[in-house]
Amino acid sequence: MTRAEGDAAPPEATVSLDYFAGLYMAKDDPWDVATKWHNQRKYAVTLASLPRERYRRCYEPGASIGLFTRQLAPRCDEILAVDSVEEAVQQARHNTADLPNVRVERALLPADLPDGTFDLIVIGDLLYYLSAADLQAVLDGLVNRLEPGGDLVSLHFRDRENPGNYDGFNVHATLAAHPALAPLIHHEDEWFLLDTLRRTP
Repeated sequence: MTRAEGDAAPPEATVSLDYFAGLYMAKDDPWDVATKWHNQRKYAVTLASLPRERYRRCYEPGASIGLFTRQLAPRCDEILAVDSVEEAVQQARHNTADLPNVRVERALLPADLPDGTFDLIVIGDLLYYLSAADLQAVLDGLVNRLEPGGDLVSLHFRDRENPGNYDGFNVHATLAAHPALAPLIHHEDEWFLLDTLRRTP
């Protein structure tokens, strides 16, 4: 089915922290990032979509249990990986404990956006859980923390079985419309969307 801008609306309220905490209480790896092939493939496509060989400072919101953080680490001098759920943060810290360039913190967006700036931001499967106001606040906050010439990589699930749902199509359309971001790489397949955008000077 053909999608059009504005064909689905973001949630009226940002999905609650209790919802995500409940997922981790029920299962250590709620999205099976450690075991499902489509997740491993998604990570490989994401790494291949980083335009530069190496980055100075990376911010990874929604890092979950830190498995992709491990794959990012060899490409970055420093990574700040965050998640809103304490159980995920503890697992991510365990999974990256041997990586001195990785710091894992608990943070709830948009309230806990970090200080400082980054030349790489990687955000995956997070933006469609935000209300319209929180989505705009997060996007503006990320762009403000992205250094001129820095890269933002966004990847989100496409719900092709329920094309009226607010999914990666919608959040990436919002992201692509941001006036401070220029498109570099676009990937779309049966499972997810990925866009790499660069902060304009």
